[in-house]
Amino acid sequence: MASKRPDVPLPTAPAAPPIVAPRTNEAPQKQPEQEVQERSLEQAKLEQERQAAEKLRQSELIAEAQREATRQEQLRQESARVEQAARFEAARLETERQELARQELARAEAERVEAARKEAMRQEQIKQAQLEAARQEQLRLDAARAEQVAKLEAARREAERQELARQENVRQERATQEEMARQELARQDLQRAETARLEAARKEAARHEQAKQAQLEATRQAQQLEAARQDAIRQEAARQEAAKQEAARLEQAKRELAQREKAKQEEEREERLRAIGRQLNEEAAQRDAAAKNPSRSLLPTVSGLRRGWLFGRADPNIDLVQYAEAMSKKFELNMAFDTLREVVKQRHVSPMVTVAIRADGSVEKVTFVVSSGVTAIDEAIRKVISSQAPYGAFPPALARQYDVIEIRRTWVFDTAIRLQ
Repeated sequence: MASKRPDVPLPTAPAAPPIVAPRTNEAPQKQPEQEVQERSLEQAKLEQERQAAEKLRQSELIAEAQREATRQEQLRQESARVEQAARFEAARLETERQELARQELARAEAERVEAARKEAMRQEQIKQAQLEAARQEQLRLDAARAEQVAKLEAARREAERQELARQENVRQERATQEEMARQELARQDLQRAETARLEAARKEAARHEQAKQAQLEATRQAQQLEAARQDAIRQEAARQEAAKQEAARLEQAKRELAQREKAKQEEEREERLRAIGRQLNEEAAQRDAAAKNPSRSLLPTVSGLRRGWLFGRADPNIDLVQYAEAMSKKFELNMAFDTLREVVKQRHVSPMVTVAIRADGSVEKVTFVVSSGVTAIDEAIRKVISSQAPYGAFPPALARQYDVIEIRRTWVFDTAIRLQ
């Protein structure tokens, strides 16, 4: 605050009273000029006194004004000193306030940094927990996939065992039927021989009857008839011997045919077993190659794309299971089986096929985990898969998770295509 000098009016000296000379009754009468002169002297004296009093008064006024100015200056200096002290105090208080504010800001900043550090630590702990949970989930999924693969392998081996047992039963049933047919043929041969024998006996009886009736004829005719009878007997014996030899030859031919059929079946069985062994060796080699070089494995593809796998029908992802079921229904409910009806009549094993589907429903690739053993059936399956594409775009929830899904199923052919 700027100092302001107080407006104090300066004191004004009062007018000096006129000096009146004392009157004396005793004063002698003077002359007029002398009296005028004296009067002038007195007036001059009075004027001098008045001027001296005026000077004295002015000196006193000046001194009083100087004292007042000194007092005002002292007051102004005091006011300036107080004002400066107030400014210093305000500055000190402002400095203290700013220092307190700075300390408060520093404390708040430290608290904010500490809170941010704690929040970062908490977020890091949450992130680590999420990563650990994701790792545990991935391990669980890997274990589930490995278990599913083991179950599928066990199911495939069980299916192969059942198929071999069924084929063995069919072979035994066929051998039984052939044995029954052979016995039927032998029975028919025996029946024909018995019929021929009875016919010969009947003829022989007729001949005996004719001989009895011709006994009256000449001895020559009797001898001729006897010779004819003996010849007929020899012919019948020869025919029966020939029939027995033919039956033996047919029996030998049937046995040879049965042996050749059995050898052929054994050879086919051995060939299927060798094919299964080669397939198992190839799978083992592929698994070994996958362990050494996963990028060349026939196991689920590893790439930059997000991939999902479904081996069988069960999976925690409901959208993936529903999409695979819709694709299976598309094979099972259409007329695609007509293209396979003839080729699947050949001996084969149930193939296991992996179909990789992109998010737009197109087919990325088709892989045979287990071949049917018949090239024509494998090619027909490829054509059926291609003919039914596209299979529909992924649902939004599934598309947010995967770019490609690989669906592995076992194909079974009876009156239609069925995926297990």
